[in-house]
Amino acid sequence: MTTADHDEAAAAGALPAGPFAGRAAFRQRVRDALAGAAREGWREIILSDADFEDWPLAERGVVESFEAWSRSGRQCTLLARRYDGVVRSHARFVTWRRTWSHIIEARACSSAGPLELPSAIWSPGWVLHRFDPERCSGVSGAEPDRRLLLRENLQEWLRKSSPSFPATTLGL
Repeated sequence: MTTADHDEAAAAGALPAGPFAGRAAFRQRVRDALAGAAREGWREIILSDADFEDWPLAERGVVESFEAWSRSGRQCTLLARRYDGVVRSHARFVTWRRTWSHIIEARACSSAGPLELPSAIWSPGWVLHRFDPERCSGVSGAEPDRRLLLRENLQEWLRKSSPSFPATTLGL
C-alpha cells in the first residue's frame, strides 16, 4: 500500500491492509488500529510484543483512542516478555491503564526469547502482525485465515504466560 493509498483508506475510515516496512509505517498502523477499534467498537483486542518499545503508546492521540474505545466496556489483553520498558517509556498509557485496569489483562511470558513472542494486534475483524521487529516489517488485514492463525499463535503464548504488570503497587 502506497502512502497515497494509506491516506485515502484512512480518510475513508478503512483500516490499512497489506505489507508495511519501517518503524514509521508500523507506528502509523498501530495508531490506525487503535483509532479503528474506537470507531468500530471492537469488543476484544490483544496487543502482543516482547517489550512494546517501538509502539506509540505514550502519544496523546493513542491514549485518546484507548479512552474512546474503553467507554463501552471492552476487553484488552496485553502480552509481553516484560513490562519495565512500558513503565519507563509510556507514562500516558500506564496512567490510562491504571484507570481502566478492570478491562485490561496484562500477561507476561518471560520464558519467550526476545524475537519469539508475536509483535501483533489481534481483533475479531482485523490484525496487524510485525514479522520482523528489527526491521519493522509485517502485514495487516482482515483476511479470515490471517486472523485465525494469529489468534491460535497468541493463544498458545497466553497459555504459557502468567499475570503481570499490576495497575497499582501496594506497599506495606
